[in-house]
Amino acid sequence: MKRPFSLALLGLSVAFASMTAHADDHATLTPTSEVVQQSDVDWGYLNPLRGDKSPAAGDLWGDRTKDGASGFLVKFNEGFSSPPHIHNITYRGVVIQGEVHNDDKNADEQWLPAGSFWIQPAGESHITAARDKVNMAYIEINEGPYLVQPESEAFHNDEEPLNVAENNMVWLDANDIRWINLPGSDDAEQGPKTAFLWGNPDVGQLSGRLVKLPADFSGEITSHADEFRAVVIKGDLTHETEGKDDSQSLATGSYFGSQGEITHDITTSADGEILLYVRTNGDFDILED
Repeated sequence: MKRPFSLALLGLSVAFASMTAHADDHATLTPTSEVVQQSDVDWGYLNPLRGDKSPAAGDLWGDRTKDGASGFLVKFNEGFSSPPHIHNITYRGVVIQGEVHNDDKNADEQWLPAGSFWIQPAGESHITAARDKVNMAYIEINEGPYLVQPESEAFHNDEEPLNVAENNMVWLDANDIRWINLPGSDDAEQGPKTAFLWGNPDVGQLSGRLVKLPADFSGEITSHADEFRAVVIKGDLTHETEGKDDSQSLATGSYFGSQGEITHDITTSADGEILLYVRTNGDFDILED
């Protein structure tokens, strides 16, 4: 028997409190899925014009150099600090390893550890720095290409930057979502949790959130969305697409995604919880064995 947790359609207000109903009409696309190991990423330069002075970058999905949305990994060397610059498009970032500072050049340092989130609006001048031995982040854009431009071309597009440190996340547990207590079941405090980050969680609208899975978790994530993308931010898990013999271990920085009605079988180790970043335009459910 499975214990259902629904992380679907979190119609969260600014206080992250409200919830919408589960959608009846699921995605109509032909179901497909994909997995990209962090170890298989093809690395290049985030800003090719700077050569080896630029952070390394590698796409997980999409192509950051072309039109359209994409998600990619960025690695910063210890002590990296960029000159003030802007980007042609807004991007979102989640720290995977190390510590990253991203802000106006005159701002006090705010070092964001793994599990932290930030938004960098298009046109706003800023610097990016990293200070640990190993520093890696997941970066995501809704439209491309991703370009680095001089501070002299700065403009304001009415969006505001945002930095949310890992210890300032607002987490909802299963009781705040839709939890069905089965006879003899454990308290929901031990179940999956989520923190809403951006967007509109209504079906058909894009949104992003973090999802925590507890240690020793064995269950399923079933997506009903046209777009479902998950990046491993913390920990290692075993992933298998239901109906396929494709089980594999996914380390931090790895990615799995799908479109249509797809079930992802997930197993975590006893060593610690798993943190996923999830981007979707629909609903999804988590069922624990």
